Amino acid sequence: MTTPTALFYLFAAVLLFAAFRVITARSSVHAALYLVLAFFNASCVWMLLEAEFLAITLVLVYVGAVMVLFLFVVMMLDANLDRTRAGFWKHVPLAAGVGVVIAFEMAAVLLGGFRLSDAPAPSAEALSLGNTKLLGLALYTDYLYPLQIAAVLLLVAIIAAIALTLRRRKDSRYLNPGQQVRVKKADRLSILKVAPTVATPPSEAAASGPEGAAR
Repeated sequence: MTTPTALFYLFAAVLLFAAFRVITARSSVHAALYLVLAFFNASCVWMLLEAEFLAITLVLVYVGAVMVLFLFVVMMLDANLDRTRAGFWKHVPLAAGVGVVIAFEMAAVLLGGFRLSDAPAPSAEALSLGNTKLLGLALYTDYLYPLQIAAVLLLVAIIAAIALTLRRRKDSRYLNPGQQVRVKKADRLSILKVAPTVATPPSEAAASGPEGAAR
């Protein structure tokens, strides 16, 4: 067994273990950390396949940004998932059956792309360009319209997320920044004139107390 093959089996085994722990871990924080581990091992598999751009993108986008943000959100919410996971094992057989069907369908569609004997030999010019430039050329020429559609869908999702967060809730306090900026001193500060009151020192009051009572 060669070194790349051994590394592939090692990364694949860790990837499967991490993916299994994502859905079986009791703590949501542990599940997020296992998902980070799964993404990192998937990027290592991409590196073995000489797809450097996809590997770096997977690490930077998912591990470096999305998963870190998701982990912070999970830690800040401190959600109790015991009620959600109460019926987990009851749905395992159905979920496993659906997963097997999806795996077979993907294998039937994608298996032809892994037949290296039928793949055309790349030209010398394509080899000199590199994987990243070839991927960019294919993405912005052959798949330009699907890319634009995906970008529009992501833009709609971003706008919808912002709209959901900006809606007013009855159980939360709302501050209007415009009113805070336009506020004047007279609206916040009022000066009152109060007559001064001079109190008698305690020592003089104690000294004059019995004498005043005797007189």
